[in-house]
Amino acid sequence: MQEDVSSDDNTEHHDTRRRCAVGSCVCDTVAAIKKAQDEAEDNDSRNCRNRCFDSLLSPTSNNNGLDTIPFILQDKKGNYFSATGGIGTNDCFQTIFFRVQSIDKDSCCATLSMLLPDCDLDFDKCCVDPTSLCDIEELERTRYCIEVDLDCFCSIQCLDPNLVGDINNHHHHH
Repeated sequence: MQEDVSSDDNTEHHDTRRRCAVGSCVCDTVAAIKKAQDEAEDNDSRNCRNRCFDSLLSPTSNNNGLDTIPFILQDKKGNYFSATGGIGTNDCFQTIFFRVQSIDKDSCCATLSMLLPDCDLDFDKCCVDPTSLCDIEELERTRYCIEVDLDCFCSIQCLDPNLVGDINNHHHHH
């Protein structure tokens, strides 16, 4: 009988890995980010370690003003996902930085707002040059959004919430 239990455990572990491989890891992470952002907006009083699954609230202050966990997504080929905001305006920009606005866990679709980097990203043909990311010191919230299917992504990297400035305090101008 122990042999059967062992094989069941292996099956469950295998199912978890397979589920992750088709995109639920990214979907679950974005859902956790949304929950943490909502908690910060509600001034919940949990500790903050600035990770994807932790609250945004500071351990020393219940109102530090942070309500965004910025993140970047990569596709199955390892390319950064990018979007363009402000098309048709003088403030047109490209970004790979996002904030989750809403998520439908059943369909794994999300509305992401684009975060504006404080310097232009270097794109080589279709893809962003990863070394250009090292020059970014601040991200600015915008009102430009994009709808995405989170099952199309293979990885997510959460960034420090302190990188994000207030949507009403524009520092970056093109």
